[in-house]
Amino acid sequence: MLDLRKVCKQFGTDPAVDALIDVDLVLRRGEWLSITGPSGSGKSTLLNILGCLDRPTRGKYLLDGIETTTLSENERAGLRSRRIGFIFQSFHLLPYRTVLENVMLAMMFSHAIPKRQQRQRAGELLSRLGLGARLAHKPQHLSRGEQQRVAIARALANNPSVVLADEPCASLDAHTAREVLAAFLAICREERKTLLIVSHDAAVLGAADQVLDLAEMNRADSRHDAA
Repeated sequence: MLDLRKVCKQFGTDPAVDALIDVDLVLRRGEWLSITGPSGSGKSTLLNILGCLDRPTRGKYLLDGIETTTLSENERAGLRSRRIGFIFQSFHLLPYRTVLENVMLAMMFSHAIPKRQQRQRAGELLSRLGLGARLAHKPQHLSRGEQQRVAIARALANNPSVVLADEPCASLDAHTAREVLAAFLAICREERKTLLIVSHDAAVLGAADQVLDLAEMNRADSRHDAA
């Protein structure tokens, strides 16, 4: 369902800087990949390509059998809205909207989901994440851990097939991070979502179906080029 074939990404010219070199990756529905590596190893670049926010310089990226690199910008935007959920370190919640409304906003452009079902889906996700009593609250009245739970619910609201998470609990204390991550992963497993999560947490890396170490991959490419 997710297939990268010899994906490369370069920035600039004279000389060009290689951010990704010949990345091959196959993930099936419901599988979980952890991505790790030091700053500058290409983690954000890879997530941007996987999320159809950027295009590779070379190579192919197929999502659910769709060759994304040949799509127009509007087609890529449509694919993102239907099939991909994003979770970032920053919560990006609207302060003038309630918790429930923030999650429902993710579904507002989906005409296939009636308003009543949007409200039901948002409420169920928030309850699963421990926020059933906070639906009418505004984000500024929540703790950081609660705000991240809202951001996670919003990413899952459209029932995407792929979820991309960029160190989603990095700004939380260790205890809260464990609680939030456990609730998030339980939903992903139950709904068989393909999950790609950037993390340096040993527990997260150890629980993944696959681990992609971009620093090690880059070293291997350098050794291959030198040979």
